[in-house]
Amino acid sequence: MTFSDMLNIGLMQGFAGLSLFSVLLLMGLGLAIIFGQMGVINMAHGEFMTIGAYTIYMGSTLTEKYAPNFLQMYFPVAIVAAFLIAFAVGWLTEWALIRHLYKRPLDTLLATWGLSLGLQQVFRTFIGPKEVSPTLPDWLMGSWSPHEGLDIPINGLFVMGLTALVTALLLLALYKFRWGLRVRATVSNRMMADAIGINTKRTDRLSFAIGCGIAGVAGAAFTTIGSTGPTSGSLYIVDSFLVVTFGGAASLFGTVVSAFGIAQTQSISEFFLSGSDAKVLTLLMVVMILMIRPQGLFAAKVRR
Repeated sequence: MTFSDMLNIGLMQGFAGLSLFSVLLLMGLGLAIIFGQMGVINMAHGEFMTIGAYTIYMGSTLTEKYAPNFLQMYFPVAIVAAFLIAFAVGWLTEWALIRHLYKRPLDTLLATWGLSLGLQQVFRTFIGPKEVSPTLPDWLMGSWSPHEGLDIPINGLFVMGLTALVTALLLLALYKFRWGLRVRATVSNRMMADAIGINTKRTDRLSFAIGCGIAGVAGAAFTTIGSTGPTSGSLYIVDSFLVVTFGGAASLFGTVVSAFGIAQTQSISEFFLSGSDAKVLTLLMVVMILMIRPQGLFAAKVRR
């Protein structure tokens, strides 16, 4: 094997890490709002990702059956639908369940874990226990070859672009829109935010729903790189919490850096080790750094 071949393999493995980074970042951004900003431990966050993935699958199935001429155009519309459906379910979940459990982290953990199991059973009952994959548009297939021996999947490039767009929109909403001002005021000092007329309960509900909606977009991105089953989202929940905790619970910038570091470490180590050994190595690295810096890489300074 020549040096050029080894370099190409390393670059492709690194790009595979960027695809994993994109999914982890989208999941982590949703959790950074729900867990980092609101302090809610949402164990059902992975199921909101699954809702987004199944929305893409159902969009693909319905388009193939009733409007096959639109098969090349359904995917962007289905991504928006994935966000809206996950957003609506998140809004309903906060209203029916979460709002009664604020400042009770153990109860929230148990309740959302029960919700996670319930949603998994709903998926099995109404969609089926087997893993499914949507029919992707032709423009998402194939690869881009900058030079001979280096093939970069187009779907990976699309996922990265989608992740960059969602991240930019979220940062814009947090720092330029009224919702972001209310969120930051509530995180900084909830009692003072209430005193100046901010409806903190409504802000909490909207924040929870937006976090769930972003998880739905993560599920939409996931369909381009893997198949979806009732438990697909639960496979990412531990990694997502790891991303948020490692980066700093209330820091979106820390979430980005953490997702990149974890994804690249795991992807590159999988080239030399088995998948389970790579996960163990990644976890050990994170634990060692958290022992030195328990507040995370970029802990935000807020008043409670």
